[in-house]
Amino acid sequence: MRGRRPETMQTVPVLDVPKAPSWLDRDAKSEWKRIAPILSTDRRVLSLADLATLANYCAAVGQVAAAGRIIATEGIIFKSESGPKKHPAVGIQQGAMMQARLLAGELGLTPTSRSRAALRDDPADDADNDLGLE
Repeated sequence: MRGRRPETMQTVPVLDVPKAPSWLDRDAKSEWKRIAPILSTDRRVLSLADLATLANYCAAVGQVAAAGRIIATEGIIFKSESGPKKHPAVGIQQGAMMQARLLAGELGLTPTSRSRAALRDDPADDADNDLGLE
């Protein structure tokens, strides 16, 4: 990439583990308790601007779990007057899985997103760019 790097948005880091929002369900709060310490105290990459994304990620994980319990109890297919149909919880679960995956990438919780962050932070890249090399 040529030229100067854009100025990064100044954010307030969250260095202590934040409390989970009260509106999250039990499964989502459990995910918050698992992930928030990793992002805040271990990696020190969580900022105040990221808290809504983290909450939405945890809510999506909670929806996946809730839909999974419904599917385990009621099955993937249900019978209707017009014949067998896919249980609505299957679609809810699939949508929540996709949302969780996308938000996990935004938070750097996937192997691919972590490797991209490492590449962006590589000082050797800066030296190459200063020489006009790509």
